Amino acid sequence: MLTAVTADFRSAGFEVLERLATISADTLARFAATRTDVRGGVLLATCNRFEAYLDTADDGTAGADALLDFATAAAGVERAELSGIAVRHEEADIAGHLFSVSSGLESLVVGEAEIAGQVSRALETARSVGTTTPDLERLFQRASRTSSAVQQHTRVGTAGRNIVRLALDLAGSRVADWSTTRVLLIGTGTYARATLAALRDRGVREIAVYSPSGRALLFAKREGVVAVERQDLPHRLALADIVISCSIATAPILDEERLRRARSVVEEPARQLIVDLGMPRNVEPDVAHLPDVELLDLETIGKHAPLPELQATDDARALIAEAVDQYGADQRATAVTPAVVAYRAHVFELVDQELERLRRRGEATEAVERAMRHLAGVLVHTPSARARELAAAGEGERFAEAVQVLYGLAPDAARPAGEQPGSQLAG
Repeated sequence: MLTAVTADFRSAGFEVLERLATISADTLARFAATRTDVRGGVLLATCNRFEAYLDTADDGTAGADALLDFATAAAGVERAELSGIAVRHEEADIAGHLFSVSSGLESLVVGEAEIAGQVSRALETARSVGTTTPDLERLFQRASRTSSAVQQHTRVGTAGRNIVRLALDLAGSRVADWSTTRVLLIGTGTYARATLAALRDRGVREIAVYSPSGRALLFAKREGVVAVERQDLPHRLALADIVISCSIATAPILDEERLRRARSVVEEPARQLIVDLGMPRNVEPDVAHLPDVELLDLETIGKHAPLPELQATDDARALIAEAVDQYGADQRATAVTPAVVAYRAHVFELVDQELERLRRRGEATEAVERAMRHLAGVLVHTPSARARELAAAGEGERFAEAVQVLYGLAPDAARPAGEQPGSQLAG
């Protein structure tokens, strides 16, 4: 059974999400390894959400509770606080939730472009650490196909602005002329590339990049910007009109004291806007205590994000609902497959046994063998088709029971997916 434990910007503050963001796919893999009831898991952790998807051997309750305990210890979050903000999703509800997330309908800025890639990378990372399962693969692959369809066939992708562009829109009120604005970019990942593209769209010419992990030179060569070495960072910090930090560093890169020292290396440091897009935060809030320094972080950006109701289109919601229905039908068909396979194998085994008996008696001609295999195919066709019909109607267990009663076969067929809604987790 699939179950998910989620928390996002609507249920949790950014401080809690920052701490949860320190949990990695490797951490989730270690958790799964300690649980006999957890077959695998996929972790989706972004700047405004934490979601852990588990494939469990039972109804998922014990695994979800254990995950909360594990996350409490790993992220340093109070158990009662985490229980109060975490939501559990199951079965059909889990598909609807993930498909909406992947399509950008549950984002801080509805319709953001980054989330679909983050969902895909979450699955790839789970594969690399060995925590995917067939059911998780099907769920996440269908989520990616659904988000692509939403982008192609609806206007939700243009209805909202992504976080980077929204941040620059807010910064624009402090900028007289983008073409003369000096920008220091900290980070070289996905957000850094998106930020660079958005800055160039606005006509910014002077862009330097610094990487805490040492990747600035490679990024700068590829993107045609200036790389900043560690020893040159204070000088670049002091001269930058805008500093945009979007690193995946787990500890703050800038605080009041570091920025004060950096600004002291020049006689007249620039009036600065610091934009922090990192999660966990890259910049401590106390930098705003410095004169001529203003901080724009994700929490502030979130307060200016347009209301989802104004951006999510009915077409996108309808398309996701169709995808959820199809996913449910596919899951039910998958659940009845072991019974169908067992029945077909049983029939063809009987045919093989009879053909072997005829061969021993010298009566198994090619025509006889062809006729018997054709008959076997005819015999299994209608029951197999009926099994698919029952599965589509949510009654696949009837076929599995019939196979067991009539032929003594007990295939390990999973029950069809239920229709249980998401529920708030109790403490």
